[in-house]
Amino acid sequence: MQPPSTPSNPDPDYYTNRTLTDTEIGYPVHVYFIELSKMYMHRIRWHWHPEFEVIIVNHGEVEFLTDDQKIRLKAGQGILINQNTMHAIQPATEDVNCSLYSTVFHPSFLFGYGNTVMSGKYLTPILSSPIFRTKLLDEQDPVAEKILDAINSVIAVNMTKKYGYELVTKSYLCQLWVTLLENVIPQNVKTHKNGSLSLDESRVKEAILYIENHYADHITLDELASSIHISKSECCRCFKRTLKVTPIEYLMKYRIFRAVSMIQSDDPHARSMSDLAFAVGFNNASYFNKVFKQFLKCTPSEYKKELKQDPLNHSFDMTTI
Repeated sequence: MQPPSTPSNPDPDYYTNRTLTDTEIGYPVHVYFIELSKMYMHRIRWHWHPEFEVIIVNHGEVEFLTDDQKIRLKAGQGILINQNTMHAIQPATEDVNCSLYSTVFHPSFLFGYGNTVMSGKYLTPILSSPIFRTKLLDEQDPVAEKILDAINSVIAVNMTKKYGYELVTKSYLCQLWVTLLENVIPQNVKTHKNGSLSLDESRVKEAILYIENHYADHITLDELASSIHISKSECCRCFKRTLKVTPIEYLMKYRIFRAVSMIQSDDPHARSMSDLAFAVGFNNASYFNKVFKQFLKCTPSEYKKELKQDPLNHSFDMTTI
């Protein structure tokens, strides 16, 4: 079944490292259509979440990244992502006109919150498995084809939202889960060589959270490394191995991300570029302008002017770095 072509884009703050809200516990299933050309810096930023996620590429080619993987996906292919797995997505070529569907659901939806018998029997083997983080989905693989069919059906019913769509969604997701239990986990058990969670990923997650909480402060490499209890050199190596950037490069990207968000939301700090520079952690406006232009090919003032003149073409979806 092919999904419909007019779903909604993700909510601005959805792709953050977060916990479920009370509302989401009621129906913790979300289906999004994402166009990378409309995303900030044309990518989905490094993130993780407590939900299970299935990405299906609709158009173009993308690279799916984890701390130790880079998987190229073309239209029709997808990737299944276990909860709390840190990942990012970017175009695979210079053509940024890539689009994809993201189906995100909390596994507890399948068997109810607090149902320890069913959860222990069916959820725990997958969620707590140290060997299952992602699975490439290609319709040439019979198992992957079943998963793709189930997710495409979920996308379709959640776009039309006919009466009872929540129950229908649950039935498709249960089919997907059984397919994983019967095929994916046993296969991975036989072939996976290293069952431990990446220490690099664990450290970088902590560092990212520290940056997100303190980006407006004067953060040194010493302080960042100290926050995750390692040396400066090891901190640099962790970031390079995992994200392919230095800690300071990541910090600069995040600060510019916050600056663009403030400009788009007409935050009071964005009415003066000097105030905006200090609000996102820069000590002087000149360096702020230089870094901003490095990433977006224009100064903050130029971006603000362009956004005012043509908000449709200069507004980014702020779900990404």
